[in-house]
Amino acid sequence: MTGTQPKHGIIPWPPVIYVVAIALSVVLGMLYPLPWIGDIFGDILVGAGWVALFGVAALWVTAIRTMVRAKTTLNPNAEPDHLVTSGPFGITRNPMYLANTLLLIGVSFITGIAWFLLFAFLAAFATQKLAIEKEEKMLAAKFGKKYRDYAKRVRRWI
Repeated sequence: MTGTQPKHGIIPWPPVIYVVAIALSVVLGMLYPLPWIGDIFGDILVGAGWVALFGVAALWVTAIRTMVRAKTTLNPNAEPDHLVTSGPFGITRNPMYLANTLLLIGVSFITGIAWFLLFAFLAAFATQKLAIEKEEKMLAAKFGKKYRDYAKRVRRWI
């Protein structure tokens, strides 16, 4: 890499961000529970939460399998060997980060701990700022027009 190309960070931010979000949600849920609409929509929210968790599993499995088949790295800080645009990457440019966010949302719906829902959005925002935007610059520098065309065709999240 030359000095003009973006550099990878040392800390793999996405897993750190989501682990911190989970820990804070649990602790704050115990210490300062927020009001929840579960009394009115309880069964519907629990069902939606389980659907979200099923989606999480599907996204993780298919994204990992697609990346392994493409022979590219799973490490968010490593430089990718290939631009992956098939499988779940044909629907969202960040299926793993979307899955992590859906995990927090699903757990929120199932447990009724509103902090998970709040931290889902904060974690997604932090992931975008600390990881995704840097990764996109890296991909654009490495894959050029091929990546830019892909980014125009496929949304960042959903």
